[in-house]
Amino acid sequence: MRHTLRETWSGLTRNAAMTVAVVVTIWVSLTLFGLGLLINKQVDLLKDRWYDQIEISVFLCVKDSTSGNCEPGQDVTQSQKDAIKKALEANPEVEKVMFESKEEAYRDFQETYKDSPIADDLTVDQMQESYRIKLKDPEQYQGVVTEAMGLPGVQNVQDMHTVLDRIFAGLNALKWGTVAMSVALLVAAWVQISNTIRIAAFARRRELGIMRLVGASNTYIMLPFLLESLVAGVLGAVFASATLLGLHHLVITRNLEVSMQALRWLERGDVLVVVGWVALTAIALSIVPTLIATKRYLKV
Repeated sequence: MRHTLRETWSGLTRNAAMTVAVVVTIWVSLTLFGLGLLINKQVDLLKDRWYDQIEISVFLCVKDSTSGNCEPGQDVTQSQKDAIKKALEANPEVEKVMFESKEEAYRDFQETYKDSPIADDLTVDQMQESYRIKLKDPEQYQGVVTEAMGLPGVQNVQDMHTVLDRIFAGLNALKWGTVAMSVALLVAAWVQISNTIRIAAFARRRELGIMRLVGASNTYIMLPFLLESLVAGVLGAVFASATLLGLHHLVITRNLEVSMQALRWLERGDVLVVVGWVALTAIALSIVPTLIATKRYLKV
């Protein structure tokens, strides 16, 4: 064992530049890999928070309506309101239908714009009645929107999913872009580890030849190379884990959780789970290419 540890240390110091390059590549690639996993988790948290609270608003016709399924100069009739409510409640995707009167809409308007000059621009009569729809599955909304837009007496349908879907599409693009870059760097780390093993094997070719002649086992010959790559992988994983934990503390704990408390943010436990995956990936990245490279270059 002493010989193995001595050979491992000798290999790390002899190829110090290559070792540092491997560690840095693994560090950056695992950090990006971890960020991709964290972004994916954060997107799910935001979806759970925002989608569960989203309602579809079906605004009913008023006299000055110029669009939708409205009759010029006519408010929505009671029979139309009853038909709209009945159709919405019959939709299997709808969990609950709530009616908002002009008075309720006016109170909400006054509360929202109480500190703005426009608070006195509208009267109760100018407000629109509406139905607020809560869905069983917030992501299954298109059928309800399509049906509501075709009902007589409906002036407009407001659906925040169209805005949120663009936001989440951007976040998903960021997530997959981060994962793609991390995969590219992981491949680069794989190649670097293989090249490091090849260079180390060439530098020790005489020693390895003597060890084969005296009957050293394959495991005995490969073990120093495995330990070298494992040390590089562990160092890269430690730096990547520290980076992820540091980013979580600086970006989320000290900033986002303070400035936007209404939203759900990643907790430290979520980061620790990702750190576990980073560690497993680092070990696999260290061992697998080393085993392949030693079998190829050392011919043991």
